[in-house]
Amino acid sequence: MSIFRLAHLSDPHLPPPPGAFGWRDLASKRLLSRIAWRRKHKIHRPEVLDALVADLKAHAPDHVAITGDLTNFASPVEIAAATRWLQSLGPAETITVSPGNHDALVGETAQARFAPWTAWLGDDEQAAFPQVRLRGPVALFNLCSALPTALHLATGRLGVEQLDKLDALLADPAFADRFKVVMLHHPPIAGAVSGRKSLDDQAPLRDVLARRGADLVLHGHAHESLTATIPGPGGRSIPVLGVPSASAWVGGHSPARWHALEIEQRENGGFSLRVIARGLDPATGGIRELGRYSLI
Repeated sequence: MSIFRLAHLSDPHLPPPPGAFGWRDLASKRLLSRIAWRRKHKIHRPEVLDALVADLKAHAPDHVAITGDLTNFASPVEIAAATRWLQSLGPAETITVSPGNHDALVGETAQARFAPWTAWLGDDEQAAFPQVRLRGPVALFNLCSALPTALHLATGRLGVEQLDKLDALLADPAFADRFKVVMLHHPPIAGAVSGRKSLDDQAPLRDVLARRGADLVLHGHAHESLTATIPGPGGRSIPVLGVPSASAWVGGHSPARWHALEIEQRENGGFSLRVIARGLDPATGGIRELGRYSLI
């Protein structure tokens, strides 16, 4: 038997560097995010993120899945700073990023917007979605639900083209014996977030997963630790896991947490999954184990 260790973190909301917000942004949606950041920066603390990353590195996972919102305003300066942060985590081939709504607040098409992160999106040479990464026994299906939206909205959408491609990929017999992990920023379940923050085409995504199947869905966006299931083929249930912001201090949403996902390949076929939750200890400011459980 072998164990593949996949780490999941989300929504780090890296502190904006100097020049992340300029006078030209006064007429854009970035202004609202700038106003919100005056309140949120008290919750999203770099020292918390540093402690969480140090803890993650100490556990030496085989791969890291990050489900979005590295930035706050999606400015070029922030994208560049987030690129340097990703480089500090480790080799790009060991980290996969699914962009979040804050990473797509305004601006260009997805391919142009996320071009600096191409090496962390997948193994293709273009910033396109979906992408598949094969790592050990795992197939990571990386989706992008992030796109610019109207004022006061943080909704996501995958679109027909991305869903059709995902349908074909999940049906590909080349991945039949893999542990299939689907990752995206927005939760694919109803009620996880308010309507103004939800995934517009979550029902079509669930239809694809019910028809084709997957072993696990990872998401962020809600800033909460969420565990749910959605229907899979043949009466099976597909577990859906979300984690809080990786930089969150106590207050507001749940404190910072990351999940160590131990995917065990059995000798007689199939897989088991153990989830080890590690998160902020407010008393010490450090990261400790919060609990563990198994999903079959």
